[in-house]
Amino acid sequence: MSTKNLLVELFVEELPPKSLKKLGESFAQTLSASLVAQGLALKDADVTAFATPRRLAVHVAGVSAQAADKSVSQKLMPVMVGLDADGQATPTLLKKLASLGADASILPELKRAMDGKSETLYFDSVVDGVLLLDGLQHALKDALAKLPIARVMTYPDPTGDGWQTVNFVRPAHSLIALHGSEIVPVSALGLTAGRETRGHRFEAFIDTIVIEEADSYAAQMEKEGAVIASFTERRAEIVRQLGAAADREGLRPIEDDALLDEVTALVERPNVLVGTFEEDFLAVPQECLILTMKANQKYFPLLDAKGRLTNKFLIVSNIRPQDASLVVSGNERVVRPRLADAKFFFDQDRKKPLDARVLGLSRVVYHNKLGSQGERVERVQAIVRGIAHQLRDLELMRKADQAALLAKADLLTDMVGEFPELQGIMGRYYAQHDGISDDVAYAIEDHYKPRFAGDELPRNPVGICVALADKLETLVGMFGIGQIPTGDRDPFALRRHALGVIRMLIEKELPLNLCDLIASAFRGFPAGLLSNAHADVELFIFERVGGMMRELGYTANEVDAVLSQRPQHLSEIPRRLVAVRAFAALPEAAALAAANKRVGNILKKSEYISGEILSDLLDEQAEKDFLKALQDTAKKAIAAFDAGDYTAHLQSLAALKEPVDRFFDQVMVNVDNADLRTNRLRLLEALHDSMNRVADLSRLAS
Repeated sequence: MSTKNLLVELFVEELPPKSLKKLGESFAQTLSASLVAQGLALKDADVTAFATPRRLAVHVAGVSAQAADKSVSQKLMPVMVGLDADGQATPTLLKKLASLGADASILPELKRAMDGKSETLYFDSVVDGVLLLDGLQHALKDALAKLPIARVMTYPDPTGDGWQTVNFVRPAHSLIALHGSEIVPVSALGLTAGRETRGHRFEAFIDTIVIEEADSYAAQMEKEGAVIASFTERRAEIVRQLGAAADREGLRPIEDDALLDEVTALVERPNVLVGTFEEDFLAVPQECLILTMKANQKYFPLLDAKGRLTNKFLIVSNIRPQDASLVVSGNERVVRPRLADAKFFFDQDRKKPLDARVLGLSRVVYHNKLGSQGERVERVQAIVRGIAHQLRDLELMRKADQAALLAKADLLTDMVGEFPELQGIMGRYYAQHDGISDDVAYAIEDHYKPRFAGDELPRNPVGICVALADKLETLVGMFGIGQIPTGDRDPFALRRHALGVIRMLIEKELPLNLCDLIASAFRGFPAGLLSNAHADVELFIFERVGGMMRELGYTANEVDAVLSQRPQHLSEIPRRLVAVRAFAALPEAAALAAANKRVGNILKKSEYISGEILSDLLDEQAEKDFLKALQDTAKKAIAAFDAGDYTAHLQSLAALKEPVDRFFDQVMVNVDNADLRTNRLRLLEALHDSMNRVADLSRLAS
C-alpha cells in the first residue's frame, strides 16, 4: 500500500513559553504513537515536531491512507455452552454470532482450543484496516487530551452559536491536516482541518499561508510566514546569533538552558541585538543584576574573560527592522528601572547589620509543627556544635556557630524578598560588608549547597559543617513529624537533603559517625516534639547511598554486601566497595563467599555461648589446621583493616580457602558432645567475624 507524508498543525494564541517545548514534544509523540498503534505508520517512522509561540505541529513520514487488514481470533464461549449434544449451535452461540454479523453457516469454521481446563470455541475473522480519516481523528483527540496542560481556558466555540464553549490551553484558530497534498477533514476544538494558516504576527510576507503539501510546511512557513517552525532549529539559530554578537563585543553570554528554552518559546523569528546600561550599576553584586535581567527581561548578560559581569547584554527580539536602534533603546529604557530597584534594595539592606535581623526570624514561620525560622536557627546551631565536637575543633565550632546564627538572616532583606533565589548569596555579601570573616561569610552562602545533582559542595569546613547541620535538621524534623516522602511526592526535598549529607561525608572524607550525627540532630529539638524516627532516617540515608553507588557502576550484590554492615563512617564506603570488587575477582572468592554463607546459616540455627576457642578440645587435624590458618591470617587481616587498607584485608582471606574446605569436608560441627560442638561453633564464629569486617561476603554467593 502506497504511503504519503502527513502534516498536522494547530494554530492558536500565544502558548505558555515555559511549557512550549514539552507541549510540542507531547503533541508530536502522542499523535505519531497513536498512528503507529493503529497500523497507519511504521514504528520507526521519521517524526518531526514543530512548536512556536502560536502553533503546535507534527510531520510524520510514510503514513498510509488505510491500515492493512488484520486477522482477529475472538474467544466465544466454552464448547459445552455453545454446542448441544448433537454438535449444533445453541441459542446462546447463535446470539453471539449474530452480534458479530455471522450465523450458523460458519459453524464448521469455528476453531476449538483449550482455555485452561475447558475446550473453547474461537471465531477467526479479518478486520478491515482503519481509514486515515478515522485513525487521525482518534490520534488527534488523544494528542490533545494528553497535552501536559496545567490549566485550560474556556472560550466560545468558533463554529457555534455563542452558547457552546471549548476548553483548551489557548484559543485555537485553525487546523491543518495534509496527507501529501490532500486534506484529511478531521476536526478538533470546533475547527475542521484545511490547509491555511498564518505566519509571523508582524513580519509575515502574506496574511494567509496556503500549505501546498505536508513536505513544504517548514519551507513555506519560513519563506512566506517569516517563521522558523522547528523549536530545535530556532533554538540553534538563537545560540548562533548569541555567540556571534558576543564575539563582536569580545565577550561571552551567560549559559542558561532554561532561559534559552524560554526565549525560544517567545519568538518565531529571532534577532539578537546588543544593549547597554550605566556602569554605575555594576557596583551591585552581579548575581542580583544577572537575575534581574534574566528573570524579568529575558536578557542574556555578557561576561568578560574572567567571568565578571559587564554593562552589556543581549536581547532576543522577535522582529528584524532595518533600523534596530528603537528596539535597543526601548529595551535599555525598560531594564534601567529594574537595575535601579536592585541597587536601591542593596543600598537599603546594608544600612542594617545582618546580625540585627536575627531576632526578626522568630516572626517568620518555618513549619506549623516545627515553629519559626528563629527556632530552627537555634536547632541548627546545636547540631553544628555537635558536629564540631565530633571533629574536636574548637575554632571550627566558634565559626560554624556564628555562621549558623546568621545563615537565615538575609531572608528578611529587601533583596531576598524580591528575589528568593538569592538567599545565602546576599547573606554572604552583607556579612562581608559587616566585616565578618570570609570563612563565615562564604559558609552563609554555601550552607544551601549542594542544591541539585552535580552542584558543588561548600567551599570550606565551616560551610560543610553548617550545611550538614541544616540538612540534618530538615531530615530529622520532617521524619520526626511524619512528613516522609512517598512515591514521587517529596515536598520538602528530603531526598536531595539526604544526598547532600552523603556527598559531603563521602567526598570530604569526614570522620563522622552517621548514627551519632542523627542522634545529635534529634537532641537539637525540644523533648517531646518529635517521634523517635532515628532508625527511619538512617535507613532513608542508606537507601540513597545504595542508589548512588549503583549509579557509579557497582553491582547490586557488591553494594548489598557493604551496606548490609551499616558502616557508620560513610567516607569508608567507596574504599570498601573497591575492596569487595577486587576480592570478587580472586579465584578463591566464590568458595569463600559460599562458605561464609554456610557459616552464617549454621550460627543462626545454633545455640551456643560466645567465648574463647579451647585448643585442647580440637580433636580433628583439620580443625587444628583451620585454627592455625585463621590465627595467622587474622594478624595480617586485622593490621590491614586497622590501617584502612580494605583491599589487602579481604585479599588476605584467600589463604583460608583450603583449610576451610578441609574443615567442612572432615569435621562434623553439630556433634552430640556439647563442649566439642560449642568449641567448633566458636571457631566458625571467629571465621565469620574475620570475613565480615569490611562487607558481608555471603551476599556475593550466587
